[in-house]
Amino acid sequence: MARLNKGMFNLIIWYDGACPLCVREIALMRRLDWQRKIDFQDIAPETAICPLDRQLMLDRLHACENGVMLSGAAAFAAMWRHIPLLKPLGWLARNPVILDIFERLYIRFLNIRPYLQKWLA
Repeated sequence: MARLNKGMFNLIIWYDGACPLCVREIALMRRLDWQRKIDFQDIAPETAICPLDRQLMLDRLHACENGVMLSGAAAFAAMWRHIPLLKPLGWLARNPVILDIFERLYIRFLNIRPYLQKWLA
């Protein structure tokens, strides 16, 4: 996993701001992030700065936690760890077996994401 400069935040989340499902989910996460520990970055605009391939980052949720790039379920788990209400779930996902289960569920979700996006649009 690549290391990045985290700046003043403990966590950076890159999300697809053109995805209605993603926008709703990030809006909820912003409300739950009352301590403002997460820097949410919309990478939908063509001018957005992405540390990795832009399409790759649009296809899966990405995060940088304490300088380490994460993707998929690991990115969600990092986000959960920084949100007080979801912190127990994030800590549970530190277990490799649990994280693997979450990743498998995330991959299944990615398969139906296009249909959900159309439904929400």
